Amino acid sequence: MTTLQGIINRGIVNAELQFEKMGYISTNVSNYNTNGYKTVRFEQMLDENGYLSGIERTDFSQGAVQRTERELDVAITGAGFIPVTSPSGDVTYTREGSFRVDKDGYLITNDGYLVGDGIQIPVNYENLQIKSDGDVEIFSNDGTKREILGTIPLVNFQNPEGLKKSDNNKYYLTAESGEPVLIKTHDRFKQGSIEVTNVDILTEVNSILRLNASMLASFKVMQTVNDMYSKALALNE
Repeated sequence: MTTLQGIINRGIVNAELQFEKMGYISTNVSNYNTNGYKTVRFEQMLDENGYLSGIERTDFSQGAVQRTERELDVAITGAGFIPVTSPSGDVTYTREGSFRVDKDGYLITNDGYLVGDGIQIPVNYENLQIKSDGDVEIFSNDGTKREILGTIPLVNFQNPEGLKKSDNNKYYLTAESGEPVLIKTHDRFKQGSIEVTNVDILTEVNSILRLNASMLASFKVMQTVNDMYSKALALNE
């Protein structure tokens, strides 16, 4: 038989997990305007003893593609990640393609990560184009001269949900994700565009309302059981 103490303890454990889930939802809402951000879910399961447990899962489904007209912006349409390297040499993977050029002319992310193996763009370039397969090219104004500067690589993982989330919409590979596999032939890049978040704000707000109601109900039950427990102790004195 479940004791009153057990009911209270279970209620506390489950309430803490509900607070943790609320934190994930709040993070999703706060990143609604973050380009390339992927919704994180905290899926809960109830065991045979009434205790909740949870697991973090990332929704890597496609976000809407928004036109920016900026030539160094590139959106991924479909599965895949762009490998980028930090100044300290750490390789991470991202879908956020709002790039810029550093002082040495290399294509980098907004926070200074080198894109791919290093694509250097001349100072006085003209008519830069990023092809759908990732080739970065410059053309003369009359279109007669073409130079391929490099290719933005696109990789995928056997289990993207196994990736470890890092800062600024970047991910580290793990044993669960598997090694990156280069996608050699594709047409998934779209220049002058950015993939926005896939957060559904209406779904997140609805989750907050339902979770809030569930937590209030749980607290009322715990308070009732606690009152019963206190009265039972008083009768035994």
